[in-house]
Amino acid sequence: MRIKLNNFPIAISCAVFGVFSHSMANAQSFTVEGDKPAFEDISSPNLGDSKNGFKPKEWLEIEASITVDMKPAPRSKTADRILVKWYVAVENPDKQGTYSLLTKDITHVNIPLGEKVFSSVYLSPSSVRRITGGDRAGKSLVFMVGYEVLVNGVKVAEETSKGKAGWWNTSSDKISRSETVPLLDKSESAFAHMWWDRYAEISKEKN
Repeated sequence: MRIKLNNFPIAISCAVFGVFSHSMANAQSFTVEGDKPAFEDISSPNLGDSKNGFKPKEWLEIEASITVDMKPAPRSKTADRILVKWYVAVENPDKQGTYSLLTKDITHVNIPLGEKVFSSVYLSPSSVRRITGGDRAGKSLVFMVGYEVLVNGVKVAEETSKGKAGWWNTSSDKISRSETVPLLDKSESAFAHMWWDRYAEISKEKN
């Protein structure tokens, strides 16, 4: 299927989108492939310090792998930046049977071309407690997860854990946007300095 958007021809196949920009000096295309998002309970890092008998609590980690390619590829073999927009529907602690839609925009920079890297968001132990009333993260508190990838303001990929991608843009009596608890990017989490090479670098600039 081909879509024309703002004079940019976009080629779409499954989870793979290509966005093409043209100029008199140079023609360059971006192809972005994203996998389905996954989520997992993960304990705060244990650094071997059991100060005051403290026991690590559980975070909820949500991530997806993304592969970026460009043609022609620059000499750096690196893409300058992409924007990943996350959408996470979790149990609404204030109204049973409904869900809160949490969102987070993350700008990744210096993305190696042709290499699978990960983008991720997190719910802190405090947020988990706010939603569940307990300290165990529990993947069951997540209803659906989706994300979009944008290059130069144009959507080039989207995926969802279930259902049809784009569900976050449809109106629903059961899902409503909320800022009750924040989604955190990796640099804001307890895992900021862990597994560094696995994840795409995060820009320090505000989106």
